[in-house]
Amino acid sequence: MKNFFQKILVGDKYLIAFIMLLAIFSLLPGFSASSSIEYAAQTGTVFGQFGKQLAFLIIGLAILFSVQVVDYKYIGGMAVIALPIVVILLIWTLLQNNSIDGANASRWLKIPGIPLTIQTSTFAGLVLMIYVARYCTIIRDKKVTFLETLIWVLLPVFAVVGLIFPANGSTAIILFTMVMMMLFIGGYPIKYLIVIGGIIIFCGTLFVMGALKYGDDMPNTRVHTWKNRIERYIDPSDNSIEEWQETNAKAAIVEGGQFGKGPGKSAIKHTLPQASSDFIYAVIIEEYGAIGGIALIFIFLMILFRIMVIATKVHTYFGSLLVIAVGIPIIFQAVINMGVAVGLFPTTGQPLPMISFGGTSLWITCLALGIILSVSSQIKTKEELETKKISEEVIQDIA
Repeated sequence: MKNFFQKILVGDKYLIAFIMLLAIFSLLPGFSASSSIEYAAQTGTVFGQFGKQLAFLIIGLAILFSVQVVDYKYIGGMAVIALPIVVILLIWTLLQNNSIDGANASRWLKIPGIPLTIQTSTFAGLVLMIYVARYCTIIRDKKVTFLETLIWVLLPVFAVVGLIFPANGSTAIILFTMVMMMLFIGGYPIKYLIVIGGIIIFCGTLFVMGALKYGDDMPNTRVHTWKNRIERYIDPSDNSIEEWQETNAKAAIVEGGQFGKGPGKSAIKHTLPQASSDFIYAVIIEEYGAIGGIALIFIFLMILFRIMVIATKVHTYFGSLLVIAVGIPIIFQAVINMGVAVGLFPTTGQPLPMISFGGTSLWITCLALGIILSVSSQIKTKEELETKKISEEVIQDIA
């Protein structure tokens, strides 16, 4: 048994511990919040949704522990191969005009022949971030030309972000922000960074203006939804369904108090259509109180701390950039989700990583964390580095 765990737990042990805490934590509010879905469906049981979430979690952990044994040096090349594939998937998703239970679901791709839908933008975002980390590694200490910028940076960023933007504006904006941050950290020329940012923002503005004017001819866009959410956030005085939902989320937080009502005792979750995803943090606070909410924030902060430790300890430039590229978006997404629940940000539809109900987000989060563990497993100790240095010096002397 000891040898088994030694083979499985090859990455950063502290990070694995915090990930497992998050995984266990996800089952408790997930079980409770899923009851609102079952209640609406009148199935009489919460085990249907809970069973799905448990299956998603098991598959996600399998992905995590499988990826951590892969040499991270190959992951950059895999991203280059995957980039055109995700562009095709995004186009397919956008053209599919899918709906779920009569609601617009243009962000989701329905897999033919099986009852499964995936959110392609989540996977596309991870691939693009890895691609950017690899590119920044390649151009390190090299002079970058404007033509190279157009071909190797602007084109892939424009393709991925542009295809995500019409149906999932918040994800596109977050991804664009993360890409710009990565390019800045990776030493990309500031003047070209400004050019890329300006072009993307200009094109996005033109699209929004066109969608607001000709929205009826663009069925897969959600620009009017974004506009309503921003206006409602600035002036929360309407009686729309989403305003009602946001108000109930705040009420759930107030009801939770310091210690909460107890596991499964949330009442307001039945008035939250997105209780198991977008507003699950509100359910957590109602049932586990401010202590539970702070505990979850603490876990994410510890994950962020381990991400930064690994990024600074790994002895390859690509390894450091890769950890930041796949790790920081997880924390950023968590901040956005929790901020929406407490009223700091307008509703965005961003799930809480590993906690919100659903397979795609959980699997991609586990994939990203597995990549970080892969990098951490190859961090060399001071003694190993000294031994390697001595070996290289001996080889040079012999040569």
